[in-house]
Parts: sequence; C-alpha cells; structure tokens
Amino acid sequence: MPRAVVCLPTYNERENLEQLVRALGEVLDVRRDRVLVVDDRSPDGTGELADALAAELPWVGVLHRERKEGIGPAYVAGFRRALAEGAELVLEMDCDFSHDPGDVARLIAACEAGADLALGSRYVPGGATVNWGRGRRLISRGGSLYARLVLGVGIRDLTGGFKCFRRETLEAIDLDAIAARGYGFQIEGTYRVLRRGLRVVEVPITFADRRVGESKMSGGIVVEAMLQVPRLRLRALRGEL
Repeated sequence: MPRAVVCLPTYNERENLEQLVRALGEVLDVRRDRVLVVDDRSPDGTGELADALAAELPWVGVLHRERKEGIGPAYVAGFRRALAEGAELVLEMDCDFSHDPGDVARLIAACEAGADLALGSRYVPGGATVNWGRGRRLISRGGSLYARLVLGVGIRDLTGGFKCFRRETLEAIDLDAIAARGYGFQIEGTYRVLRRGLRVVEVPITFADRRVGESKMSGGIVVEAMLQVPRLRLRALRGEL
C-alpha cells in the first residue's frame, strides 16, 4: 500500500507530462509513493504517453476517463482510486509545472507533522507568484479575498490547487456531494475540510505560470467559482455541509 499518491489530472498535457513525472520521481520515495495520471481522453495523445510511462515506471499508474468533465470530477475519481489502493496521503497538483515538484515533500511533511490538509499557498508570508501580469494577480487575490469574506474563514489561498490530504480527511468529507466541476472545486474542497473542524495548514509556495501548452482557465470557470461561493455559504447555514 502506498504512503502517498500524487494525482495529476490531464487534458492535452503531452508536452509537460513526461518531464513532470520524471521530476516527481526525483523527489518522491518511489518505493512507497506513486503518481496517478487521470486523463480525460486527451486528443493530443497524453493518455497514450501516460500508459507508456506506466509501463516503464512501476510507481506510475493511469486512470482513463471517458470524457472531459472538469477538474472537479477528475480529482474525485483520482482520490477514489488512491484511497482504494490504500494511500495514507493523497496529493493534487497541476501538470504544467505551475506547482514546483520540489514542494511535494514539504506538503507531505506538513501532514506527517499533524495537518489534516496541507495547502500550498501563494498568499502567506514566503509565498509568491511569478510570470503573472497585474490583471491576473488582481483577479486571483481578489477571488481569494472574496471567498474568505463570504465564507468567513481565515485561509488566505482558498483557490489554491496544490494540496496534500490525509486519508482520514478525504474520508470525512462527502466526495459525492461536491458540486463544483471547475476550479471552484478547490474552494469547496478546502471549505468542506474546515467545516469538519479539521486542521488546514498553509505552506508557502511560489506559483509560476505554465511554460508550455494552453491554460485551461477561462472566464466561465472564474464565474462558476465565484457563484459557487455564496451557494456554499448558504448550504453551510442550512446545515448541509
């Protein structure tokens, strides 16, 4: 049974996947850790490349999904596979090098030190973003502040998507009930952990814009995430979370 499984959702990430997987192999203990590629039937051949890597590297697995449904369902599917395999820790991270593979060990260490969820944070002391324009910085910081104020929580980077969950944390939240399909999934996941009274620790990271490939972020995804926030708060007030 693995200690930690890193879930990598992919859609048209052929240019990044192999380099990232091999970089993770340098920082993980591959005798007891694994990488799980969750591919949404990428038309660029990402899934086939993932299969080739899995055939070469025994610590790599692949979960093929039939269609692209959004990052939320992809992560939930990956989490379920990791839990079924017995993982004690389950991580999520982007496949485009926005998240530094070298920080994986720091998130794992934070959970092993007692955190129920370790969140890679851009907005705590020591955290940063690079290669972003002023507009994107304002949108990101504004979105995190908006979510904090509406939900009434102190986490500074609620939209962050670089995380390490303890097994018991994922078992405590209702994965089936998560409604967000896009990047609102990040807000909802962290909020559900907080609603259970569990300990969330923000670990400072530097977030870099992707080097190759196209961003999956869109105006529609941003709007979905912002609309999701008051719905989450209302559900919490109703005792549904």
